[in-house]
Amino acid sequence: MTKKLDGKVALITGGTSGIGLATARLFQAQGARVVVTGRGEAALQQARLALGEHALVLRSDASCLADIDALMAAIGERFGRLDIVFANAGVARVGPVETVTEADYAGMMDINVKGTFFTIQKALPLFGDSASVIVTTSIANQLGTPHFSLYGASKAALRSLVQSLALELVGRGVRVNAISPGPIATPIFDSFGLPPEITSAVKGGIADKAPTKRFGSVDEVAQAVLFLACDPGYIIGAEIVVDGGMSLL
Repeated sequence: MTKKLDGKVALITGGTSGIGLATARLFQAQGARVVVTGRGEAALQQARLALGEHALVLRSDASCLADIDALMAAIGERFGRLDIVFANAGVARVGPVETVTEADYAGMMDINVKGTFFTIQKALPLFGDSASVIVTTSIANQLGTPHFSLYGASKAALRSLVQSLALELVGRGVRVNAISPGPIATPIFDSFGLPPEITSAVKGGIADKAPTKRFGSVDEVAQAVLFLACDPGYIIGAEIVVDGGMSLL
């Protein structure tokens, strides 16, 4: 039986955990050869074990243009082309506006926005006649959320970027779209540096508020990414919301 991504080469940035890793697994199951990036050595090793020897798992910092250049060179040497880019690498820092530092601002914008832009730019020479780019945004890009102002702004920039690049690149056969996750069960909440009891209370409050009364799973988001990767070409500049109805409230 033919698989949906047979013979395709897919890059997934920020693919060593959460949504990225779930998507890499799904893409593999559908016949793709996957390239996954991350920064932490422990997470990279875990991804290598999870994805097996046929996956190319590389350390690459999305905020560093030299790393992106090296990544594209490695893909070109190994596979000679790219068919799918899932620009998923991103960070989130939360806190009152008064606590945000210049370093916080630079760190988030460099990874979330600059990294996504230059990953797409530097992937262009590897694309053939048809390619799909999927960018991870967030429902925070349109919903005001206290303590998430910088994160929401970075994701709003990506929403705009997707719309502009979708029009600019469609003539080259490159489809650019986005997925916009809501509350998804990933390790991101544990990275905020909050005490465990506060993290648990925040997550419980979000689940209670959600129409579905639960967090979404990474596999549910991965299915949306797969859909956009397989689209025959008439979905351009779209942002598919995967949030269990949260943004409708």
